[in-house]
Amino acid sequence: MSQVNVRGSFFQYIAAMNRSNPTPKHAHIWPLLAAPHRPFFLFGAIQSVLTVAVWLGIMDGQVQTVLPPGAVHGWLMLYGLLPFFVLGFLFTALPNWISGLAVGRTVYIGSAGLMGLGAVVFYLGLSSSIWSVLGLLLHGAGWAWAMLALARVLIHAKPQDKRQPWLTWWATALGSVGDGLFLLGVGNDSAGLLAASLSVGVWLFLTPLFLGICHRMVPWFTSRVLSNYVLVRPYAPLWIMLIACSAHAGLEIAALPQWTWLADFPLAALTFWFISRWGIARSFSVRLLAMLHLAFVWAAVAFVLYAVSSLAQLLELPWNAGRAPLHALGMGFFGAMLIGMASRVSLGHSGRKLECDGATWWLFWLAQVAAVLRMLPELFAEFPQELVPISGGLWLVTFAMWAAKYAPMTWRPRVDGKPG
Repeated sequence: MSQVNVRGSFFQYIAAMNRSNPTPKHAHIWPLLAAPHRPFFLFGAIQSVLTVAVWLGIMDGQVQTVLPPGAVHGWLMLYGLLPFFVLGFLFTALPNWISGLAVGRTVYIGSAGLMGLGAVVFYLGLSSSIWSVLGLLLHGAGWAWAMLALARVLIHAKPQDKRQPWLTWWATALGSVGDGLFLLGVGNDSAGLLAASLSVGVWLFLTPLFLGICHRMVPWFTSRVLSNYVLVRPYAPLWIMLIACSAHAGLEIAALPQWTWLADFPLAALTFWFISRWGIARSFSVRLLAMLHLAFVWAAVAFVLYAVSSLAQLLELPWNAGRAPLHALGMGFFGAMLIGMASRVSLGHSGRKLECDGATWWLFWLAQVAAVLRMLPELFAEFPQELVPISGGLWLVTFAMWAAKYAPMTWRPRVDGKPG
């Protein structure tokens, strides 16, 4: 059989899975399985609580792990939490962006199930490397299945501008590569591979992905609700930002943090430029929109901190930002965007109005306070390290309350009676 026929047969098989078990006409019978985002968001909501609870347990000595604690925390936040929301969003949004074939239930249920089972086994394997490896294998298999299905949707969609859909696909695919590097690091007991995996997760997966999604969605959402709004989203600055992310990843993996400012300053400058053009001041008239704009500000803060800290190392100054830039990026940018975007998707796809109520608004701000508290001891010696577990506890309470509010939307029928 020729290589072309092998490739054709493979994608025909994926197509058959997409066509089999399509979304049922009477989706209200099985609401949790009625749409791709539902099972993924449910796992994500659970993980938003468990990941921090486990980390607090590790810091307090109540949870024991055979793996390096920092690596466990990194994997849980980068790979064990956010990909559930990312894939739930992409399975829903990406086919709509390109008017492509919807992903069938077999694929999204199988992918979510494998990743969810992998996360459970990983938790059980914290005291055993063998179980950790098994959990990572299951998690990675579910992720790979998702990427193959999404690739087929992109490849077979009609000819059109697919730059951003492919950008999101490649960033998420690189995330699965980083997940695989972590598996190799655990299997080979390699601290270098574990560190490289986390760098890939931050700089080749999540940061490019979130920048790309913001580039597409923030101005578009803004244009839908604000009058006389000029939609600004040129591609050239975005490509420069993606190149800078790759450069930062390479320098970090090469253990050259004193030179990452070469990438970080352009990232910060271009992020501030987008902020100035996207109308953040006007966004406060719509809370659900303001959350997305404010989350993007955290990206600028993180890049500035990375740049200044890197330059301080180059100049051998007696100060650095420690892990404050990482937490500005992770808790600030990723965390705030998670609340804003996941709340929006949950409301819209459950038949509710796209309105941010008071509870969600306050939970969003509590998450910002948690991020600031986590950063203060890193930036200023005057602040005690006891703020770190306090920050984690606040994050835990915030996301427990957020999950209690939004997770039930994943297993309940749409309030408007529509399928999906």
